[in-house]
Amino acid sequence: MTVLTIIARVKAKPGMEQRMQQNLLALLAPTRSEAGCITFDLLIDINDPTVFMLYENWESKAALEAHFEQPYVKQVLQAYEVTLAEPIAVNFLSKVEPTLE
Repeated sequence: MTVLTIIARVKAKPGMEQRMQQNLLALLAPTRSEAGCITFDLLIDINDPTVFMLYENWESKAALEAHFEQPYVKQVLQAYEVTLAEPIAVNFLSKVEPTLE
């Protein structure tokens, strides 16, 4: 199984940090209970409270795509129209391991 890792940088507009944090915190429990979700963590930049990072691990791309179809995810994505300072920067990653020869 190849795990799909997502690291997303979400920057709130100044003054919208609390609202952004509340919206992102609302994603944690339901996302963690989704089929295919391995890890879903929210972090905040200790030097810039407007910057949040989502660290996610998914069993597959299909599981991630199903996540984005959830009503609670669509609600937060819609709220981003008001709270986002810049487009979300998303990295789609897979772990690199040494091969046995």
